[in-house]
Amino acid sequence: MDLFEYQRQQNMEKESPLASRMRPETLDEIVGQQHIIGPDKLLYRAIAADRLTSIILYGPPGTGKTTIARVIANATKAGFRQINATSAGKRDMEEVVEQAKEARGMYGKKTILFIDEIHRFNKAQQDYLLPFVEDATVILIGATTENPFFEVNKALLSRSNIFELYRLSPSDIETLIKRAVYDEKKGLGAMKVDIDDDAVKFLADRAEGDARGALSAVELAALTSGRGEDGRIHITLEIAGECIQKKILNYDKDGENHYDTISAFIKSMRGSDPDAAVYYLARMLYAGEDIKFIARRIMICASEDVGNADPNALNVAVSACLAVERVGMPEARIILSQAAIYVATAPKSNASYMAIGSAYSRVESEGMKKIPRHLQNVHADSYGEEREQGYLYAHDYEDHYVVQQYLPDELVGEKFYHPTTQGYEKQISEYLKYTEKRKQEAN
Repeated sequence: MDLFEYQRQQNMEKESPLASRMRPETLDEIVGQQHIIGPDKLLYRAIAADRLTSIILYGPPGTGKTTIARVIANATKAGFRQINATSAGKRDMEEVVEQAKEARGMYGKKTILFIDEIHRFNKAQQDYLLPFVEDATVILIGATTENPFFEVNKALLSRSNIFELYRLSPSDIETLIKRAVYDEKKGLGAMKVDIDDDAVKFLADRAEGDARGALSAVELAALTSGRGEDGRIHITLEIAGECIQKKILNYDKDGENHYDTISAFIKSMRGSDPDAAVYYLARMLYAGEDIKFIARRIMICASEDVGNADPNALNVAVSACLAVERVGMPEARIILSQAAIYVATAPKSNASYMAIGSAYSRVESEGMKKIPRHLQNVHADSYGEEREQGYLYAHDYEDHYVVQQYLPDELVGEKFYHPTTQGYEKQISEYLKYTEKRKQEAN
């Protein structure tokens, strides 16, 4: 490194954002994630002993994935290379691999390759790494905000230890905020900044576990506030509120958060909790989820989980789906709320869902059984004359019901639909008891 490069790096460190400057340099400086980097944990011991094997770190933004990689870089005697999968390609990996082979062959030195956003690499790019991870040419550290079991090559996963990072707690965020405000070397201490306790608590609560977001808000507050009569910058609750007016939610429409939230929404409706259902609906709407997607999920829940216990639930859900397409946001949220609450508070039955599942499995496993002759479509014989089928027209009989065989011969007596006693399905159950009695009488 020449003098100019050294000076450039020094300037970058001074001018970089607060969140970047405050990154821990040692394991003991890391706040949170003690379930994986506590002193008695595997990852801590491996880093401290410089005996790291390939790992994948995954978790929401701002939870410390890159921080842990930087700490490893400071702690290891191995060569450390970093690339970002959003901008790097196979050529960049080839360069790292060649340098790693040279370092290993000439100096017996290991190379750690940190790939940020590793889920952005396609299958071919991930496959390229396999043999070099396998023979330890490189020790891989992959970081991702997505579930690696969905986004990372299974062969690569099998050669790596997986560590999940959790959102930082509000108390963790508070610790980081105070450290950043009063640290005179890397933080805002040299600027003579103070922050009120209620402002710290507010920012920590609103950060939702994202340390980077909280520190960015603190830095914005400090840089845009004037000094008081005492010559110091005072970050109050009001100033903190202005710097984080609307939280940008960690909600990727194609990612894990998307599926977690819609899952919680559906399970809340199924569990008859309208308050939880409306809360998760609000989260999705706030994050900009597609209202048509939400409406479709309500329709499915209305049929799968309410079913014939309240047949009107599907009518409400379908009407809501049509209405939101015509109305749009923001009023569509009122319609979706009405439909979600109706489905959540309706009596529940999954009997229809279970019935089609059972029948479908039977068809799948046993194939198509022959339909009874009297149920087949009326058609002409080889002479062009219609043949008598023996079908009994139900409306010609008492109560518009007549006993006759409807299932194929092999399935006579089989029950796929088992109605509950919930809501309207109780009436259905009573009617089926009546038809069963008629069958017994006919026999």
